[in-house]
Amino acid sequence: MAGRLIGVVGPSGVGKDSVMEGLCAMRPDLHRVRRSITRAADAGGEDFQAVTPEQFARMQARGDFTLWWDAHDLRYGIPAGVHDVLTRGQDAIVNLSRGVLREAQVRFAHFHVISLTAAPEVLAERLARRGRETPGDIANRLAREALDLPQTLDIVEIRNDRPLEATLAEIAALYFPANV
Repeated sequence: MAGRLIGVVGPSGVGKDSVMEGLCAMRPDLHRVRRSITRAADAGGEDFQAVTPEQFARMQARGDFTLWWDAHDLRYGIPAGVHDVLTRGQDAIVNLSRGVLREAQVRFAHFHVISLTAAPEVLAERLARRGRETPGDIANRLAREALDLPQTLDIVEIRNDRPLEATLAEIAALYFPANV
Protein backbone atom coordinates (compact mmCIF):
# COMPACT_ATOMS: atom_id res chain seq x y z
CA MET A 1 0.00 0.00 0.00
CA ALA A 2 1.26 3.47 -0.85
CA GLY A 3 2.22 5.82 1.95
CA ARG A 4 0.36 9.00 2.86
CA LEU A 5 1.60 12.48 2.08
CA ILE A 6 0.69 14.75 4.98
CA GLY A 7 0.86 18.42 4.07
CA VAL A 8 1.20 20.89 6.93
CA VAL A 9 -0.11 24.39 6.26
CA GLY A 10 -0.74 27.52 8.26
CA PRO A 11 0.35 31.11 8.63
CA SER A 12 3.95 32.10 9.27
CA GLY A 13 4.81 31.61 12.92
CA VAL A 14 2.18 28.97 13.61
CA GLY A 15 4.85 26.36 14.35
CA LYS A 16 4.77 24.12 11.29
CA ASP A 17 8.44 23.18 11.62
CA SER A 18 8.18 22.50 15.36
CA VAL A 19 5.15 20.28 14.84
CA MET A 20 6.80 18.40 11.98
CA GLU A 21 10.01 17.93 13.98
CA GLY A 22 8.00 16.65 16.96
CA LEU A 23 6.03 14.21 14.83
CA CYS A 24 9.21 12.87 13.23
CA ALA A 25 10.73 12.37 16.68
CA MET A 26 7.62 10.39 17.70
CA ARG A 27 7.61 8.44 14.44
CA PRO A 28 11.17 7.86 13.19
CA ASP A 29 9.69 6.10 10.13
CA LEU A 30 7.91 9.32 9.09
CA HIS A 31 9.87 10.84 6.19
CA ARG A 32 10.29 14.62 6.46
CA VAL A 33 10.42 16.14 2.99
CA ARG A 34 13.27 18.65 2.60
CA ARG A 35 12.26 21.62 0.47
CA SER A 36 14.47 23.57 -1.94
CA ILE A 37 14.17 27.31 -1.29
CA THR A 38 15.77 30.35 -2.91
CA ARG A 39 16.82 31.56 0.54
CA ALA A 40 20.30 32.03 1.99
CA ALA A 41 21.59 28.86 3.65
CA ASP A 42 22.23 30.72 6.91
CA ALA A 43 18.68 32.11 7.13
CA GLY A 44 17.79 29.68 9.91
CA GLY A 45 14.55 27.85 10.47
CA GLU A 46 13.85 24.53 8.83
CA ASP A 47 16.39 22.19 7.26
CA PHE A 48 16.19 23.10 3.57
CA GLN A 49 18.26 23.01 0.41
CA ALA A 50 19.36 26.55 -0.31
CA VAL A 51 19.48 27.29 -4.04
CA THR A 52 19.88 30.39 -6.16
CA PRO A 53 17.02 31.48 -8.40
CA GLU A 54 19.06 30.24 -11.39
CA GLN A 55 19.61 26.82 -9.79
CA PHE A 56 15.92 26.62 -8.94
CA ALA A 57 14.96 27.35 -12.55
CA ARG A 58 17.31 24.62 -13.82
CA MET A 59 15.96 22.11 -11.28
CA GLN A 60 12.40 22.97 -12.24
CA ALA A 61 13.18 22.60 -15.95
CA ARG A 62 14.75 19.15 -15.32
CA GLY A 63 11.63 17.97 -13.49
CA ASP A 64 13.34 17.77 -10.09
CA PHE A 65 10.22 19.13 -8.36
CA THR A 66 6.78 17.58 -8.08
CA LEU A 67 5.35 20.84 -6.66
CA TRP A 68 6.66 24.40 -6.63
CA TRP A 69 5.42 27.88 -5.80
CA ASP A 70 6.45 31.46 -5.15
CA ALA A 71 5.81 33.21 -1.83
CA HIS A 72 7.38 36.06 0.13
CA ASP A 73 9.78 36.83 -2.75
CA LEU A 74 11.14 33.27 -2.59
CA ARG A 75 10.66 30.09 -4.64
CA TYR A 76 9.88 26.77 -2.98
CA GLY A 77 10.18 23.29 -4.49
CA ILE A 78 9.17 19.82 -3.30
CA PRO A 79 11.50 17.11 -4.65
CA ALA A 80 9.99 14.62 -7.08
CA GLY A 81 11.70 11.85 -5.08
CA VAL A 82 8.89 11.99 -2.53
CA HIS A 83 6.93 9.73 -4.89
CA ASP A 84 9.56 6.98 -4.35
CA VAL A 85 9.16 7.28 -0.57
CA LEU A 86 5.38 6.94 -0.82
CA THR A 87 5.60 4.04 -3.29
CA ARG A 88 7.64 2.14 -0.69
CA GLY A 89 4.66 2.52 1.67
CA GLN A 90 6.31 5.09 3.90
CA ASP A 91 4.37 8.13 5.10
CA ALA A 92 5.90 11.56 4.44
CA ILE A 93 5.26 14.98 5.92
CA VAL A 94 5.88 18.28 4.16
CA ASN A 95 5.45 21.99 4.79
CA LEU A 96 3.25 23.23 1.92
CA SER A 97 1.70 26.44 0.72
CA ARG A 98 -2.08 26.57 0.86
CA GLY A 99 -1.90 27.68 -2.78
CA VAL A 100 -0.67 24.27 -4.02
CA LEU A 101 -3.07 22.02 -2.11
CA ARG A 102 -5.35 21.33 -5.07
CA GLU A 103 -2.37 20.40 -7.21
CA ALA A 104 -1.02 18.16 -4.45
CA GLN A 105 -4.39 16.43 -4.22
CA VAL A 106 -4.16 15.60 -7.93
CA ARG A 107 -0.56 14.34 -7.70
CA PHE A 108 -0.85 12.24 -4.53
CA ALA A 109 -3.46 9.51 -4.05
CA HIS A 110 -3.26 9.46 -0.24
CA PHE A 111 -2.99 13.18 0.52
CA HIS A 112 -3.98 14.65 3.88
CA VAL A 113 -3.71 18.19 5.25
CA ILE A 114 -3.03 19.42 8.77
CA SER A 115 -4.02 23.07 8.97
CA LEU A 116 -2.37 24.69 11.98
CA THR A 117 -3.88 27.79 13.56
CA ALA A 118 -2.94 30.09 16.44
CA ALA A 119 -4.09 33.38 17.90
CA PRO A 120 -2.68 36.47 16.11
CA GLU A 121 -0.76 37.64 19.19
CA VAL A 122 0.95 34.24 19.43
CA LEU A 123 1.91 34.43 15.75
CA ALA A 124 3.30 37.96 16.16
CA GLU A 125 5.41 36.95 19.16
CA ARG A 126 6.81 33.87 17.39
CA LEU A 127 7.62 35.82 14.23
CA ALA A 128 9.42 38.49 16.25
CA ARG A 129 11.39 35.82 18.15
CA ARG A 130 12.71 34.16 15.00
CA GLY A 131 14.19 37.48 13.89
CA ARG A 132 13.84 37.13 10.10
CA GLU A 133 11.23 39.87 9.56
CA THR A 134 10.99 43.53 10.48
CA PRO A 135 8.03 44.70 12.59
CA GLY A 136 6.47 46.01 9.37
CA ASP A 137 6.92 42.63 7.65
CA ILE A 138 5.30 40.92 10.63
CA ALA A 139 2.34 43.30 10.53
CA ASN A 140 1.93 42.64 6.79
CA ARG A 141 2.02 38.86 7.30
CA LEU A 142 -0.59 39.04 10.03
CA ALA A 143 -2.82 41.32 7.95
CA ARG A 144 -2.86 38.96 4.95
CA GLU A 145 -6.08 37.11 4.52
CA ALA A 146 -5.80 33.35 4.70
CA LEU A 147 -6.65 31.47 1.55
CA ASP A 148 -9.74 29.35 1.75
CA LEU A 149 -8.82 25.71 1.91
CA PRO A 150 -10.37 23.46 -0.75
CA GLN A 151 -13.42 21.66 0.66
CA THR A 152 -12.62 18.53 -1.34
CA LEU A 153 -9.49 17.81 0.71
CA ASP A 154 -9.01 15.69 3.82
CA ILE A 155 -8.22 18.61 6.17
CA VAL A 156 -7.86 18.54 9.94
CA GLU A 157 -7.59 21.90 11.72
CA ILE A 158 -5.38 21.88 14.81
CA ARG A 159 -4.73 24.78 17.19
CA ASN A 160 -1.06 25.27 17.99
CA ASP A 161 -1.10 28.04 20.57
CA ARG A 162 -0.82 25.66 23.51
CA PRO A 163 2.02 23.43 24.70
CA LEU A 164 3.56 21.63 21.74
CA GLU A 165 3.09 18.26 23.45
CA ALA A 166 -0.70 18.75 23.41
CA THR A 167 -0.67 19.58 19.70
CA LEU A 168 1.49 16.55 18.94
CA ALA A 169 -0.73 14.25 21.01
CA GLU A 170 -3.84 15.41 19.14
CA ILE A 171 -2.22 14.86 15.75
CA ALA A 172 -0.77 11.49 16.76
CA ALA A 173 -4.20 10.30 17.93
CA LEU A 174 -5.63 11.19 14.52
CA TYR A 175 -2.85 9.98 12.22
CA PHE A 176 -0.84 7.46 14.24
CA PRO A 177 -3.24 5.96 16.81
CA ALA A 178 -0.95 3.01 17.55
CA ASN A 179 1.56 5.50 19.05
CA VAL A 180 -0.90 7.04 21.50
